[in-house]
Amino acid sequence: MQTVTQAFAPTLEATRAALADQGFGVLTEIDLAATLKAKIDVDIAPQVILGACRPPLAHAALSAEPSIGLLLPCNVVVRAVDDDTTLVEAMDPQVMVTLTDNAELGGVADDARERLAAALASLTD
Repeated sequence: MQTVTQAFAPTLEATRAALADQGFGVLTEIDLAATLKAKIDVDIAPQVILGACRPPLAHAALSAEPSIGLLLPCNVVVRAVDDDTTLVEAMDPQVMVTLTDNAELGGVADDARERLAAALASLTD
């Protein structure tokens, strides 16, 4: 988790760039605020889920555990706390190892964790 002293929109853009710098592409993007407003007419603070994927890691994970697709891509959430503060969170890839009980995923999860942590850390440099 990384707290960024910056408004939501520029933090979302910076997060996309930071993920790209670590070799991740964004496969999916879910705007929770817009979706909830459209579907059930409720208002929440801006919040977007980015489905990040680094193809070599995804391939390695699938090779070790064919059912790992249930846990892919790596979700990164960018959420407004207030006008000047945004929270960026990423699921710990080690969850893949824990949920599957497949130690072969350890190296993949470690690599993904390091890259995600570096991406989040760069948001406050």
